[in-house]
Amino acid sequence: MFTGRRNILLLALSQAMMLSAIVMSMALGAILGGVLAPDKSLATLPIAVMVIGTAIASLPAAILMRRFDRRTGFLIGATLGMVGSLLCALALQQRSFALFVTGHLLLGNYQGFANYYRFAAVEATDSNHASRAISWVVAGGLVAAFLGPQLGQWGRDWMVGGLFVGSYLAQAALSLTALALISQIRLKPVAVAQAGEARPLRQILVQPALQASILGSAVGYAVMIMVMTATPLAMLGCGLPGSSVTPVIQWHVVGMFAPSFFTGSLIKRYGAPRIMQIGFVLLLGHVTVALLGIEFLHFLSALILLGAGWNFAFIGGTALLTQAYRPAEQLKVQAVNEFAIFGLVALATLSAGWLYDRFGWITLNLAVVPLLAVALLSTVVIERRLRLPEKPP
Repeated sequence: MFTGRRNILLLALSQAMMLSAIVMSMALGAILGGVLAPDKSLATLPIAVMVIGTAIASLPAAILMRRFDRRTGFLIGATLGMVGSLLCALALQQRSFALFVTGHLLLGNYQGFANYYRFAAVEATDSNHASRAISWVVAGGLVAAFLGPQLGQWGRDWMVGGLFVGSYLAQAALSLTALALISQIRLKPVAVAQAGEARPLRQILVQPALQASILGSAVGYAVMIMVMTATPLAMLGCGLPGSSVTPVIQWHVVGMFAPSFFTGSLIKRYGAPRIMQIGFVLLLGHVTVALLGIEFLHFLSALILLGAGWNFAFIGGTALLTQAYRPAEQLKVQAVNEFAIFGLVALATLSAGWLYDRFGWITLNLAVVPLLAVALLSTVVIERRLRLPEKPP
């Protein structure tokens, strides 16, 4: 068992609180956005802005953590999440689409800071257990599979004067809980974690392994979020009842995080590129199932495959990334990685509502196939390169 278990446990619990808030917004954001928006094609805008908020926060989060420390950055992020939830609750009371979108922007900022939890876990253990530490922190999201959607349903009628206002107030309580957990985390000072000599960023970024890791993580995340964002709209559009959305999203999130309990061990045994390849095959499997029909079981099966594929692609990509930089380079490389991933994810989310509204569910799923093919090919190439014996000096 690796060291730093207390820190990793706290990071996993903080991850659970953050992702419960994000999953709840994913489940409700497009539906409530469609109610509040002046144009139905803008229904997914709150989700898209939330993802944009994640990308925007990635670079400032890294700068703040470099100047101060990880914990300070994490506390700022959780505070932004609490404020964002309260703004969403107020927006629903006032029926303000603009305020609802603003609240989701802050929730995205929260995720932008919290995405560094998995890298903090690497710093809390030794290099031999890095992939397992990442997996355990990501596994904290399994709680979100049940807590996030259920909070949305439980809080639906809590407050007089607006549906789901109570849901977003409960979401604010999740961020408050995260603040309490984060305050107990004790990590190495940034100066210690970043000891050693750093190469120029351009030299680091030309490494094929690093490029494959960023591309794979970005494509896996973008495909997952684009399809997940459109799924509630597609299910309602196909005549399925609104009550059927919650279990599909729940089991999708189970698919996202349940494999984390063994993904790290698989990476250690077979290597990150091979696990990423399995992830892309599962994501292509999602497309196949989605094209077979529009019944409840089609959506449920497809979304479980979508979640599992994301897990292998994302955790595998993160593990491969940590092998491509030195300790002194970690924060700047992590910042580039997060910005690249969530920049593509933001683009995918913005296109989700438009693609579904204009072309439908089938076209939306077919649109991701070329991206998955390119990412799969890149991991096959990098796996072969890593297996080649090094040339003698």
